[in-house]
Amino acid sequence: MDIDSHAEELASALGVDKTEVKDDLENLLQYSVPIDEAKQSVRRKHGGGTTESVTPESVSIRDISTEHNSVNVTVRVLNVGTRTIRYQGEDNTIREGTFADETGTISYTSWQDFGFEAGDSITIGNANIREWDGNPELNLGANTTVAFADETVTVPYAVGGDATLLELEPGDRGQNVEVRVLAVETRTINGRDGETEILSGVLADETTKLPFTDWQPRSEIEPGASIRIEDTYIREFRGVPSVNLSEFSTVTSLETPVQVTENAPRMAIADALDAGGMYDVEVVGTVLEVRDGSGLIERCPECGRVIQNGQCRSHGAVEGKDDLRIKAIIDDGTDALTAILGTELTTTVYGGDISDAKDAAREAMDKEVVSSAIAERLEGRLYRVRGNLSVDEYGANLNADEFERFAESPHDAATAALLEVEQ
Repeated sequence: MDIDSHAEELASALGVDKTEVKDDLENLLQYSVPIDEAKQSVRRKHGGGTTESVTPESVSIRDISTEHNSVNVTVRVLNVGTRTIRYQGEDNTIREGTFADETGTISYTSWQDFGFEAGDSITIGNANIREWDGNPELNLGANTTVAFADETVTVPYAVGGDATLLELEPGDRGQNVEVRVLAVETRTINGRDGETEILSGVLADETTKLPFTDWQPRSEIEPGASIRIEDTYIREFRGVPSVNLSEFSTVTSLETPVQVTENAPRMAIADALDAGGMYDVEVVGTVLEVRDGSGLIERCPECGRVIQNGQCRSHGAVEGKDDLRIKAIIDDGTDALTAILGTELTTTVYGGDISDAKDAAREAMDKEVVSSAIAERLEGRLYRVRGNLSVDEYGANLNADEFERFAESPHDAATAALLEVEQ
């Protein structure tokens, strides 16, 4: 049933204008309120009360699917995060995190405070189901009941929300991390309440580095500080996970410095892509092809975008600024990505700077001579690439900070060859 049908059904039952009902539903749905919960809210607004419904099924987490409207379930609370969202001009506090039982885990959003905390075992009645990021999620609202269970629900998962930076994924809520602040800056943005001052920068622990945003700047967050942050939520920013601090997050200074890795985690390309983007990662693979748009290029002097025939998509006709770039397809046998090398790395690979590239292109009367020389040096050879991996609608792109030939040991090469034969 589409939203028009739901609105017409409600308007008829309540004796109110369909347009008003539809507007109310759309306002609720844009905040991912489940349709059944949204309809109940609209009924209450217009004095219609509630309607009788089928008794929800009692299920384990493994059996919950988006085909369910609502369920009853007994779970262990793994973590609890608190955040404020704005709905119809008013701030509303929600609680969110992860539940578990012996069969699996599921994320949840609670639209009111039922009093449970991490580690509690609870029985939930009439929890609505919505789809979130392709998976079912429990939504606890006004028609939901929560009771503390008589026995502890035993689960094979850590309770409390502590995690390393490498374990964090976009969509995680109520997470706690112990990190060192590598970089921080104060910025002013145009927020929902006008100009807002925030902190942004880079955090690190012994596993990796991630960007962060503190929406209510805290004095404890300063370069070099080792801190414990509790109740963070993770968003995707430019294709990588980003740690976000809300007004409910807490920051505590640590006496013992947090150990920070100097190395990026080396991963198979397929595993890195499955992670959905990484701020700092290293892969090793063969350069299959140097793509079009490599070599001597021109950029817009205003925005820095690559231009074609003197035309920028944002600024129209411009006088381009010469630059060097490489876009190389890297394959390690598990998957492939595009490594993007900026001016400095491209200069090293090419063996000359922008002036040298312009001289070569002028002599050959063809810019492609530069990309052809680069392709001759790279294609078919094994390289180690480290940088920032984004996975989005534009594909998988690794913006390289480091790029160098990778020399396999004879033992590693022989082992890889044997494995390939066996497969």
